[in-house]
Amino acid sequence: MSDRWPDNRVTALFGIEHPVVQGGMIYQSGAKLAAAVSNAGGLGLLGAGSMRPDLLREQLVKCRGLTHKPFGLNLPLFFKHAREAMEVALEEGVRIFFTSAGSPKKAIGPLKEAGCTVVHVVASPVLAKKCEDAGCDAVVCEGFEAGGHNGREELTTMVLTPQCVAAVDIPVLAAGGIATGAQLAATLALGADGAQIGSRFAITAESSGHERWKQAVVDAGPADTQLVLKSQQPVRLLKNDFRDQVTNAEARGAGREELAALLGTGRARRGMLEGDVEGGELEIGQVAGLMDDVPTVAEVFTRLLTGYDEACRRLGAGE
Repeated sequence: MSDRWPDNRVTALFGIEHPVVQGGMIYQSGAKLAAAVSNAGGLGLLGAGSMRPDLLREQLVKCRGLTHKPFGLNLPLFFKHAREAMEVALEEGVRIFFTSAGSPKKAIGPLKEAGCTVVHVVASPVLAKKCEDAGCDAVVCEGFEAGGHNGREELTTMVLTPQCVAAVDIPVLAAGGIATGAQLAATLALGADGAQIGSRFAITAESSGHERWKQAVVDAGPADTQLVLKSQQPVRLLKNDFRDQVTNAEARGAGREELAALLGTGRARRGMLEGDVEGGELEIGQVAGLMDDVPTVAEVFTRLLTGYDEACRRLGAGE
């Protein structure tokens, strides 16, 4: 284990070198990305939310062939194939599950019976405490800055993290707006045991996202993301023609049915996997404005660790 973080509860919980977990983002988080993160010393997650059970099984087998280090599964509980995905993952030997978008009580029973480590994503300290009471081993407190689907509380990571740390005794991972080593240091200073990083890993060479999508993020400015569809399921999107249609519809008071029809099906796949950067749904966090290239996962880790060490030295904590 690294001497940067002695006695770290996240590295101990997952058996990893660095307290960094990769977000299980839809259409980004296949075997190649998850394995690369695990091989670099973090915890890679496959994103089950965009995989049918047969594809998920294929990706789990592939990931196991690419790394001998721990990896896990991100499982959105609202996903229509969630139960099947969980069963496939258990059959394939997965024992680390990050659940989201629903109550962990829906899944924690069978997962605990199988000897799994269960982590749930929350947007408030109240929910963090409920997860601890339900038997979760850790929580991810995801701030308003995060990409993709968000909570309605609009608490930022800087505010949410210390409240969750105060609310629970289990390990806390901070998420939302974290892409650099200095930001990783900040989350630990707030009391978190580690960080879950999504957007930065989405825009890497190993991500399964389309190259046009990655370039759109590289070209994005600091204020080019916005949280929309608050009456449906809040989601942070990059500015494009589709997002403009959504915000215009919301501004004139469109109802849930009209917004659902506008969203349709396959918008996220169309944008992030197939590369329709104007008509597709482009989910990314506010850190888009910080990213100006498409590095490898190994390069991301080098930057994270170097930046972390530099931040500690600036604060007089790394001497």
